Amino acid sequence: MDKNLQEEEFTQIIKFKPSLNKQRHQFVRDLVEKYKPKKVADLGCADCSLLRMLKFCSCIEVLAGLDICASVMKEKMHTLSPLPVDYLQPSERSLTVTLHHGSVAHKDPCMLGFDLVTCIELIEHLEESELKKFPEVVFGFMAPSIVVISTPNSEFNPLLPGVMLYRHPDHKFEWNQAQFQSWALETARCYDYSVEFTGVGRPPAGMEKVGFCTQIGVFVRKSPRTGESVQSEKPTEAVYKTVFKAVYPSLKDEKYLQTAVISEVIFTAQIIKHRLMSKREEYGDDPERKSKFQPSMDCFSDYLGKLVIEKNMEPFVNGNEVYIPLATIFSFPKVNRLCGTFEKLCKLIAGKVTLSSDGSAVMLNTEYENEEN
Repeated sequence: MDKNLQEEEFTQIIKFKPSLNKQRHQFVRDLVEKYKPKKVADLGCADCSLLRMLKFCSCIEVLAGLDICASVMKEKMHTLSPLPVDYLQPSERSLTVTLHHGSVAHKDPCMLGFDLVTCIELIEHLEESELKKFPEVVFGFMAPSIVVISTPNSEFNPLLPGVMLYRHPDHKFEWNQAQFQSWALETARCYDYSVEFTGVGRPPAGMEKVGFCTQIGVFVRKSPRTGESVQSEKPTEAVYKTVFKAVYPSLKDEKYLQTAVISEVIFTAQIIKHRLMSKREEYGDDPERKSKFQPSMDCFSDYLGKLVIEKNMEPFVNGNEVYIPLATIFSFPKVNRLCGTFEKLCKLIAGKVTLSSDGSAVMLNTEYENEEN
């Protein structure tokens, strides 16, 4: 049985809202929002539910999960894959998600360089020999800036109907508050971390001494680790097996950026053309009325009119062709933000968008407008 489902059965009478699992995940998310880590690893990731939540945090560029049970990860790992909308609207950040099969008692170089490491309801599943190695692997070898460890508080168990010894049959132990804090303080001392204690799942009124249902330790490394010390401990071989990897489309990748820029340039040019042709139809051949070209139908048209008057970047029609200056298109905020420089705009659309002979304007055919009308 899934550990979270079994836990929910035990906590029905207490009725935690949201559920304990959701509260733990929200606790981690709040930490991410506070510290803005770029690289996050979840040890004991199980069904990947925490990773699925964290992939939406805009500061995170690398997500990794590790679990001893490959089958549990494989069952849900597809939920970490990019969706069609991710390709249609690539994010400005890069994001890579990787899942590894292995034990937290073993060192692997793929787990180096992380800012935040989470161990949510993990340590109580470790055998005694694994628990002894765990601090050295996580705090000594991986040495992230922040480590979050949550584990059941055994003092809360009498309040959970149906709990005879432990909350889950796979638990090897469950610590009370003093035991967890003693272990955490000693671990922090050995590896130069500070630690603060908190939790989720408050006890009923009048029973505050029981403590949180889930106790949490937040470890923060006191001093930065030098690259030399990390390199000296790096194993020569990888011991984890990678079972999943997804690289999300990003505007940092030039091929996705180019597609986005071309789409935005064409969209902007078509809107400008539509406004221009609408005004031509309205004014007819009256030159005096044409000179008053400053559409005011919406904010887009207001902005275009301002460009025409202030910067002399007026689109024009010649025969069956509409010419929209690239400088006008570049002045629109989204195009400007995507490209950064006018030179990059020209480079990205070269050969992909029809331009005038001197390359200064986008050319569109008026016949298409007539067909649309």
